[in-house]
Amino acid sequence: MLVLLPPSEGKAAGGSGAPLKPESLSLPGLGAPRAAVLEELVELCVGDEEKAREVLGLSEGLRGEVAKNAELRSAVARPAGEVYTGVLYDALGLSTLPPDAVTRADRSLLVFSGLWGAVRITDRIPSYRCSMGVKLPGLGALGAFWRQPMAEVMPEAAADGLVLDLRSSAYASAWKPKGEVAGRTATVRVLHAQRVDGVEKRSVVSHFNKATKGRLVRDLLTAGAAPASPAELVTALRDLGFTVEAEPPSKPSKAWALDVVVTQIH
Repeated sequence: MLVLLPPSEGKAAGGSGAPLKPESLSLPGLGAPRAAVLEELVELCVGDEEKAREVLGLSEGLRGEVAKNAELRSAVARPAGEVYTGVLYDALGLSTLPPDAVTRADRSLLVFSGLWGAVRITDRIPSYRCSMGVKLPGLGALGAFWRQPMAEVMPEAAADGLVLDLRSSAYASAWKPKGEVAGRTATVRVLHAQRVDGVEKRSVVSHFNKATKGRLVRDLLTAGAAPASPAELVTALRDLGFTVEAEPPSKPSKAWALDVVVTQIH
């Protein structure tokens, strides 16, 4: 099983250790495009701070992120699983997983990134700020920039197993599973169900969507679940206590769309 995750906007900084070694990152086929994005991002942030802030979509309060990007090549690098923070990663709780679940997480989790394309949680990276929605002056929109490189490496990364796609739309734009890979891919939408005047109404709640996805992945890893197909994933999630609604797609080359329905937000 390969689990595709979005990164977090906020990232843990600090710590001690060696700086980034780009050649050590997983998916070595992304080496050249990673170098291109890194070079332009650092150059942008070393230069005009106001322009960099505008390009990166940063508020005045996040001005310090520009200086952080300017020092990416010399900054401390830490495992991506420690760098990414936020609601999904808090719920996933990588640092508190039992040892066997950690092994499964190292093998199965892949985090998409505007700067790196995608990394394993064991890959050592510095804290940075560069979302997939950024449009760099030289390379253009990063979602579009990454499509070709990702199309070349992702089928091999997906191998012949299940692909559980939990990315947000911006990161999903960088790679869309096609053909046979799409047929064994499942996306997840989290719906909050509540009764209003005796009628059930459902809505998508962003914060809880992330938290539920984090718990979902944690439970799969902890249980040692190894679904080989979207249909087996539905069964596994139901066995873990999730309320899942899903129908097989109309074509075998289309991804499954799963709805996880929750009644409490916490």
